[in-house]
Amino acid sequence: MSVVTVERKILKKNDEIAGENRMIFRNHHLFTLNMLSSPGSGKTTLLEKTLAQLPKEIKCAVIEGDVQTDNDARRIEKYQVPVVQIVTNGGCHLEAKLIQDALDNFKLQDLNLLIIENVGNLVCPANYDLGEDKKIVLVSTTEGDDKPLKYPSMFRVSDVLVINKIDLLPYVDFSLEQVRKNALQINPDLEVFEVSCRTGEGLENWMKWLVTATRGR
Repeated sequence: MSVVTVERKILKKNDEIAGENRMIFRNHHLFTLNMLSSPGSGKTTLLEKTLAQLPKEIKCAVIEGDVQTDNDARRIEKYQVPVVQIVTNGGCHLEAKLIQDALDNFKLQDLNLLIIENVGNLVCPANYDLGEDKKIVLVSTTEGDDKPLKYPSMFRVSDVLVINKIDLLPYVDFSLEQVRKNALQINPDLEVFEVSCRTGEGLENWMKWLVTATRGR
């Protein structure tokens, strides 16, 4: 019982700070994404492809979350966008306070879009609101198409599903139809994009959605 009580207190405090973050983002007309997946699904690669194709008038910043190293932030720096790396030192998720502290490194008035790449994990991050506008969950064809059934909370709270590495479909035991069915069974409102970051297939639809949503903010 005491563990549950502590957890509730932690989540309540996180939600309060997430609400503060949300007001900051709205006051600056800043569209904010929280990207989530298991390790190796291709979050950073999708982020790289996204930054490379963003229209010049959309000014983006990135917050990278990882258990160790600043490797991902170094990859993002090449695209000439402001980036902050949060190293959790073993922590399995980002929290709203970490995001709030990271915002001090940006000139928010100069930005239109903030992308948060969360720690690779389909469990803990589902419970932590960061104040974002949309949660983007990625799965790849090198994972099982039953991922939504194994981690329903993540798909239930997400707004968009990106299925990555579709170029590998001929070589893996993965059904696009089945993963869609499983995901939409849990969350019928999910927007679904099928992409290959390696070949570029499907990225046009993803970019169209992202640009439209950002401009609408």
